[in-house]
Amino acid sequence: MTVVLAHVPNPAAEAAFTAALEQAVFRGSDIVLVNATKGDALVDPHFASAEALDALQERASTAGVRLSVERPVDPDIPGAVLAAAGRHRASVIVIGIRHRSAVGKFLLGSDAQRILLDADCQVLAVKAPAA
Repeated sequence: MTVVLAHVPNPAAEAAFTAALEQAVFRGSDIVLVNATKGDALVDPHFASAEALDALQERASTAGVRLSVERPVDPDIPGAVLAAAGRHRASVIVIGIRHRSAVGKFLLGSDAQRILLDADCQVLAVKAPAA
């Protein structure tokens, strides 16, 4: 079994990574970090830098956890996370969440909500600490 971490470099990312690391240590499992992009822009702020991913690799290694990274290009980001969870037989998916207005949810939908509702395993939703 594996911990799948849906990773987007945003304020909730640190809290989600910490929770995923704690889950992996507790469960004695690996982490698969999924950092997906839609591929619809030359520069995507949701795509983590190689340096940032290296730092996460180092932190996982220090904790005794094996971390692998998948960077799919897929117009369906929640689908890419759910597919990774299925391939790796995830015991839990960890996602970072942020507050959005009701209008924002209506107009843009919610990737987190789709993962929460469609996952075949447990989902741990983690909020960023208050500023």
